Amino acid sequence: MRILGIETSCDETSVALLDVNKGVARMGKHLTASQVLKHAQYGGVVPEVAARLHVETLPLLIDELGVSGKDVDGIAVTRGPGLITSLRVGTDFARALAYGWKKPIVGVNHIEGHIAANWIGKKLAGAYRFPALVLVVSGGHTELILMKGFGKYERLGSTLDDAAGEAFDKVAKMLDLGYPGGPAVSKRALKGNPLEFPFPRPLLNKPNFDFSFSGLKTAVLYTLQRKKAWSEKEVDDLCASFQAAVVETLVAKTLRAAKAKKAKTVFLAGGVAANGLLRETLAATVASELKDVEAIIPALEYCTDNAAMIAMAGYFHLSKKENDGWKGMEPDPSWELGL
Repeated sequence: MRILGIETSCDETSVALLDVNKGVARMGKHLTASQVLKHAQYGGVVPEVAARLHVETLPLLIDELGVSGKDVDGIAVTRGPGLITSLRVGTDFARALAYGWKKPIVGVNHIEGHIAANWIGKKLAGAYRFPALVLVVSGGHTELILMKGFGKYERLGSTLDDAAGEAFDKVAKMLDLGYPGGPAVSKRALKGNPLEFPFPRPLLNKPNFDFSFSGLKTAVLYTLQRKKAWSEKEVDDLCASFQAAVVETLVAKTLRAAKAKKAKTVFLAGGVAANGLLRETLAATVASELKDVEAIIPALEYCTDNAAMIAMAGYFHLSKKENDGWKGMEPDPSWELGL
């Protein structure tokens, strides 16, 4: 089965062709056009600009991908969550292709796509053991999801305020590190001392699976207000200390949930899954503290928003003969997974 994936939930325009043959998911051509440089001048994503760029870029990427109706068995497109203007461009384009090519189409939850990224390149049958605990970390989401099989989700906890990726971006803005903020903070953290500033670990000792990063962000702000001038070394230390607080909180909460739910696998998913410290710490902690539990860390190329993960998630739905149809599929910017 060959699946065309389309992703336009925010500011990345992406298309991909996934080929599942003899039970193995192999990624074919995969193209992503980033809008980062365009939005950097505004200090963040401007929805109207993002949508306009999707309109201009998506047909060009499909042409470059070199696919037609005879090359695919189905289409998968991000239906939500995300920016409604961006989602509308992707879903309408995908619906037009489904109508013209007479192919089945499924709308994919963006978060489920991030989870599905962990199957790309794998033999699908029996690849992982369930139940699995998923830590979803991105600019808009920080969640712990219990997964009893693909498509079977239960949300255990989520952020009560800022998502982890959002907190990274806001700290970067305080420090005037530019956009996108997360990678900038992580880069500076590599040179810093993570023990220099004793930032709080929000909700770490609370017996729940929820997160909160607003207080940590405020602690950084108060620290910065202590004096006007900061040396480069001090900024490095502050970034390292902030990142350490976020990662320790994420990993500790994940560990608690995995133990409570007797998870056999722990997945990492989302844009912040590209963070080096988080990847290393989660893998090492699961290996040392959870007996016979496997930590699955996605390949870096599939962490940020991309159509490959959407195609992978789409395969699981299309292989069960699901078909949303080109007529009725509408974008849902608030689509929640596991509720």
